[in-house]
Amino acid sequence: MPKLNSIVIELLQLLKKNYLLSVSLGILFLFSIIVLFATEASYDAIESASIWVRNYFGYFYLYLGLGCVLLLLTVAISPLGRIRLGKKNQKPEHSLWAWTAMLYSAGMGAGILLRAVQEPVFMFQNPPYPSELKPEILALEFTFYQWGFTAWAFYGLFAMVVGYALFVRKKRVLVSSAIEDTIPNTVARKGIDVMTILTTVFGLIAAIGLGTAQINGGLNHLFPSSFGLGTTLLLAVLISTIAFYSAWQGVDRGIKVISKFNIVITLLLLFFVFISSDLGAILSSLGSATLQYILDFIPMSLAWGKFDPGIAFLTDWTFYYWAFWLAWAPFTGIFIARISKGRTLRQLLLGVLIIPSLGTFFWFSVFGTSAFQVIESWGTYANEFGNVFSSIFVFFENYPMAGLLNLTTVLLLISFLVTSVDSAVFVLSMFTDRGKRTPRKSHRLLWSICILLATLALILLGNAKPEIDVLVAVQKLLIITSLPFALFMVVMTGIFLKEVWKG
Repeated sequence: MPKLNSIVIELLQLLKKNYLLSVSLGILFLFSIIVLFATEASYDAIESASIWVRNYFGYFYLYLGLGCVLLLLTVAISPLGRIRLGKKNQKPEHSLWAWTAMLYSAGMGAGILLRAVQEPVFMFQNPPYPSELKPEILALEFTFYQWGFTAWAFYGLFAMVVGYALFVRKKRVLVSSAIEDTIPNTVARKGIDVMTILTTVFGLIAAIGLGTAQINGGLNHLFPSSFGLGTTLLLAVLISTIAFYSAWQGVDRGIKVISKFNIVITLLLLFFVFISSDLGAILSSLGSATLQYILDFIPMSLAWGKFDPGIAFLTDWTFYYWAFWLAWAPFTGIFIARISKGRTLRQLLLGVLIIPSLGTFFWFSVFGTSAFQVIESWGTYANEFGNVFSSIFVFFENYPMAGLLNLTTVLLLISFLVTSVDSAVFVLSMFTDRGKRTPRKSHRLLWSICILLATLALILLGNAKPEIDVLVAVQKLLIITSLPFALFMVVMTGIFLKEVWKG
């Protein structure tokens, strides 16, 4: 207990002295209190604001995503790609296996379980636009589009800018460090760091809210009891507690170990479904959808001509996804930068764009194609895979050892959420501990508590009205909170290119 008391005293002293920490926590605490005590009014205000953002800036998200992909590819193949994040002949700090496991666990995690079946089936049943492609190929292609290059380009852009500032220019682990030579105003730089922290927290609590809701859906499917709001709140507490312990242990002893575990179990789950299904159909769909995705990438990214699914569809899907990836870009990008010491920009950018994208394409091809065949075997479809929180559990009922598969999925969901939260806690702690690469444990404790409180507020927000759920609340909230950061990314990129061009 004496050690805990000393940490509490240190936290109180930090809040007095640390402007970035106190302001960020103050805003988040105020948001949580308002949502907790005025939940329905908060939801109505968020709904109105999200409509305004969608109407005036929705397509800006699309153009920004395409611009990020093209920029990263250009930098990777240009002479700038030879720039090494560290000393000239320094070897990568982490192996390719460990590096891939950590970036994938932090960057995607529970989302691939959440949408593994539901999204391809939805696109199959509700094509985004008329096409001459087979419905199953179009469904996979559009799913690839929303989970592929663009998502990782948002992460990669941030990793590139921060990694260059951190390991080449020897700056602190702060977003403002990347632009401090161009924008010397202290207040402006602190404002940028506060905005980055807020964007990170909102993106993270959105993921926890969705993940806990899916775990709850899995428990309701596995057991006859009815698990409701109380269970979801308890799950959030459990995940935040385990994540705090992992972040407390650090990158090597905590985050890396759990990340490797996640990837191993995920690969085993994927392999089981793969060998239990039609291998030829899966590989054929993977090849056809990937090729079509590459060919159609630019017009899809512009929602151009026949590739325009309409504002309603874009709002429910693509705008929401782009806002989600943007919200995750600060902590995921900085975390990727933090573990990429010793790699060249070319290795970093091509690795971030290609390796996880191909893995994701294979994942959705296996689950999506298998789900299409399950529906075909049923003869009729009554929206059995329509619930995003229970679809994968319904899917596994069609395979041997369904109980074991579903229980493994629940445990994997918890583990993936833990790695997302512990990575974010570590990065947020680096932010507020004056950009230190190994932040003090008092910061990790404080951010763990803050994230938990904000998550509980979001879960309650998602239950404010009978007709809404956590997913709806998250969609509306992220479209708002990601906008300032999306606009800042344009400025940040311009400054980075100017500085790196000068050498």
